[in-house]
Amino acid sequence: MAKDRQEESGAAEETEQKAFSSSAAIIFSCLGTVVGTGNIWRFPRIAAQNSATQGTLIFLATWIIFLFLWSSPMLLIEYAVGRYFKKSPIQSFRIAMGDKFLWCGSWVTMVTFMISCYYSVVLGWCLYYVFKSVQLSATIGLPSSEPESLAVFQEFAENSSWPILTHFLSILFAGACVIGGITWIEKANMVLVPTLLLIIVFTYCWSLLRDYSDYGVRFLFTPDIDALKDTRLWVDSASQNAFDTGAAMGLIVPYATYMTRKNGVVRFSMFIPTMNNFVSLLCALTIFSTVFSTLIQTQSTLSRTGIVEIIKQSGPASTGLTFIWIPVLFGQFGVFGSILCVLFFLCLSFAGVSSLIANIELTSLTLQDFGIPRKFGTPIVIGVTFIIGLPSAISVTILRNQDFVWGFALMISGIMFQLLVIKYGFRAFQNEVVNNYGTNDWPLTIVTMIIIVVVAPIEAIGLLVWWGYEIISSTSDAPTGERWFDYGVETFMTVVTEWLTLLILLLFVNVLVYYIRPAFMQTDNKVQQIDESENDGAFEMKHPGLYTREGANGQDNVAYANDK
Repeated sequence: MAKDRQEESGAAEETEQKAFSSSAAIIFSCLGTVVGTGNIWRFPRIAAQNSATQGTLIFLATWIIFLFLWSSPMLLIEYAVGRYFKKSPIQSFRIAMGDKFLWCGSWVTMVTFMISCYYSVVLGWCLYYVFKSVQLSATIGLPSSEPESLAVFQEFAENSSWPILTHFLSILFAGACVIGGITWIEKANMVLVPTLLLIIVFTYCWSLLRDYSDYGVRFLFTPDIDALKDTRLWVDSASQNAFDTGAAMGLIVPYATYMTRKNGVVRFSMFIPTMNNFVSLLCALTIFSTVFSTLIQTQSTLSRTGIVEIIKQSGPASTGLTFIWIPVLFGQFGVFGSILCVLFFLCLSFAGVSSLIANIELTSLTLQDFGIPRKFGTPIVIGVTFIIGLPSAISVTILRNQDFVWGFALMISGIMFQLLVIKYGFRAFQNEVVNNYGTNDWPLTIVTMIIIVVVAPIEAIGLLVWWGYEIISSTSDAPTGERWFDYGVETFMTVVTEWLTLLILLLFVNVLVYYIRPAFMQTDNKVQQIDESENDGAFEMKHPGLYTREGANGQDNVAYANDK
């Protein structure tokens, strides 16, 4: 048996898995996965939509609470699952939970895929605004007021076919990086992410130096206790933190397959989402200080309530908030401001590309695990993403619908990851997958495990039930199209119908493949324990996607090669 194990280990060394070259590469690549338009575009608009009369602090407080009680624990599961099983989310769920639970991993992957379909549309907006900033700077100059900037946004996003082209270009560029594999992704993020962070910090500092910018900062950090009663605020703060950090999206799982035992998953799951939320906060401070500063100087008769209403109406559901106000911010500073505006939207494009790379990588790795090589799978992903994202590119209203439906569905994706841990075993996950497997890491404590298997499920189920009850009870007498049983943009019936459609489809496919037993389901999923007296307590995984524990000879079996 020892001889067989040595032969297998030797074969594994020939196909040694490609890994990140350094811890810095991991940090920048994982930050690139989650730092994107969700921070710079989505977070300020969600904060604006949940601003109460007195201020936005209650939303910020609940958003931060969900960082520690939701996002960080979910990301810990993703890092650990990806590093340990070396498979896509679908295959990882199958291995950990059994063939009957293939639909759980499929739900995670499909929700993230649906997000990527409209995410690429917003990335296309960023690419267009790089071009538009250059064009305006070279001709009539950047807009100097909110109405002028709103007209530019509406002409592009709502009254032209440009979003279709930019939607396609954004997918094509990110797909090219994925086809290149981990080397391309690492190199791209080592440049894109530091550049992004530098521009964000510079823009933030610039916005705070403007007259009356402190009014926006004070509003952002002023509490309004009545806001705690708003169900939508809790739903949005939870789903936004998940969207911000990529928690339960499954995006980290493919990147974690390139991690070794020496890369601390507990440390990364705390450090990276915290950094991510810090970036989001800087972006909100930049936008709010810019809006308040500009409106106070140009429309001095406006009250605080009037300014908040303008923020909320910057495009449908504030979708144009960043795109409308950033040009106004830089438009007041001549040539230098024009240069900064171009750099800002270039930075926003970088952020979006790095995040979309992770989305496409997730789906490509999934197809690869099902036997479709990356060089064929990635073009398929590019084509399907473009087709499904077309309605969002054509209509901002559809984009709003998709953003809420699938952003909120991340709560259900989180429940799937929690079920994985529960089914695999509380102690088995804590010790076998994390503590005993990794080296140079913080310990995964009992407290964190209780958050994962008890607190987090209560959060998710509680929010779903509270949201359903509140929306049904409060919209029964609403205008047609906004009642809970109407098919509106964000109504109860619309959300549940889209979720159930996906769930029924995935359950049907799971039953089908369970009885057909395709090739990818023929491998043995179990861990085979080896005689400890002969191998000093080492064990190896019978399917080829897992590492072995370190044995007496000090060697690891790195049998999975993600290089197709």
